[in-house]
Amino acid sequence: MFVLINYFVCPRPSIMEKIIPFFAPDLAKVTNHRSGEIKFGERMLTVPVGADLSEFIKECPARFVLFGIPEDIGVRANFGRPGAASAWKSAISSIANIQYNSFCRGKELLVLGQLDVSAEMEEVQQLDFHVTADRKKMNELVERIDKEVTHIVTQLVRAGKIPIVIGGGHNNAYGMIKGTALAKGQAINAINFDAHSDFRILEGRHSGNGFSYAFEEGFLQQYFVFGLHENYTSKKVLITIKDLVHRVRYNTYDEIAIRGVKKFETELLNAERFITGSSFGIELDLDAIPNIASSAMTLSGFSVEQARQYIHRFGKNQNASYLHICEGAPELGDEKNQQLVGKLIGYLVTDFMKANSPVDKKIQNITVNW
Repeated sequence: MFVLINYFVCPRPSIMEKIIPFFAPDLAKVTNHRSGEIKFGERMLTVPVGADLSEFIKECPARFVLFGIPEDIGVRANFGRPGAASAWKSAISSIANIQYNSFCRGKELLVLGQLDVSAEMEEVQQLDFHVTADRKKMNELVERIDKEVTHIVTQLVRAGKIPIVIGGGHNNAYGMIKGTALAKGQAINAINFDAHSDFRILEGRHSGNGFSYAFEEGFLQQYFVFGLHENYTSKKVLITIKDLVHRVRYNTYDEIAIRGVKKFETELLNAERFITGSSFGIELDLDAIPNIASSAMTLSGFSVEQARQYIHRFGKNQNASYLHICEGAPELGDEKNQQLVGKLIGYLVTDFMKANSPVDKKIQNITVNW
């Protein structure tokens, strides 16, 4: 029988300890006000200056809490291209300028702020991943971030909120899973829309093994990788997954979109049956979508529309416990691509909110009665 490992989490005085809060003036700076229109940035909730953050979160009526993790240390430690630290800034600017209307309501979203990883990001600038000792130091920096992400997510889920997190590298899936599991007192499941499994060996923390570490330590019960790219998955990982077939499963992009031996809709249903029986997290790696600036940018993959369908399909399940969007790297693209990454993240965030909100039923009625 599977049992969640009982980890002791040291109490902390406040969730604010490592959060750089996003106040109303910060939101106003990124919101483009226009006469006759209402933007998300004019309705989203922010942290009041001087408030006790833990108490405010508990009392806040917003169901969703948005925060960013502007780092790319886990990506660097996994031999990837840095740049994922820039996604949060791009995303919050785009989200703030989404139209507030009957289809999606910004007041359901509290913008918490961003994790303060400035010290870690400064430290990693002096490290070279080709040097073994430096790579080990990167692993240690990722572990430090893991602890903070875990703590914040635990507090949010315990307060009855649904975290929406913009990375950062996919290493942060570990803290998302662990924090949710600790809050709920049991291991959770996860679905991951990704070109890679991120189920690599336990060789020190990086962006390629967040799920394998969470699995090994007892926080991840069942795991489904949706759209794995066959060309970029090692034989060792495939063998490992095969040996764990009752708890870890996948389909590949190639068998769905190239060979056509499986259907996208059918695979959504199969994955849904596998992971939605209990609390689960929704993961989406932007390197699965073609021509989106990311740490492992691809030319071949599922479309933006299919990514949005995936978010909606799993977001509307009552057991959906968080949304984690990662690996976007706007600074690696040209000026147009930099804007598009943030805009895409905005679509994904609102798709999740619509699917997971009672407002979704009203939207269906509006559409039918139009």
